[in-house]
Amino acid sequence: MARSDGHVCGIDAAMEVIGGTWKVLILWALHEQPHRRFGELRRLVPGITEKVLASHLRELESDGIVDRVSYDEVPPRVEYTLTKDGIRLNGALGPLAAWGRERAGDASS
Repeated sequence: MARSDGHVCGIDAAMEVIGGTWKVLILWALHEQPHRRFGELRRLVPGITEKVLASHLRELESDGIVDRVSYDEVPPRVEYTLTKDGIRLNGALGPLAAWGRERAGDASS
């Protein structure tokens, strides 16, 4: 039965925020170094297009997971960092990453 917010469970609500191929990888890149520029993120997430990266960063910002800080400099500089909720979300993803590493290790045996 769906709750009043339309979600069936907590996993459903979390997947709404991190669903898709790239968002988790973006979050992990921001976890490893807190302040990243767009170009850095693009290099750290191989295969992602600029359009998709920009779209996902806007969505993550809208969901309160990522902060975008624009500096009034020439040339302009924009940095992305995790919010407190983003840090908590990455903490929740840690066990999933460990599971994936273990599974990948099992697959190579």
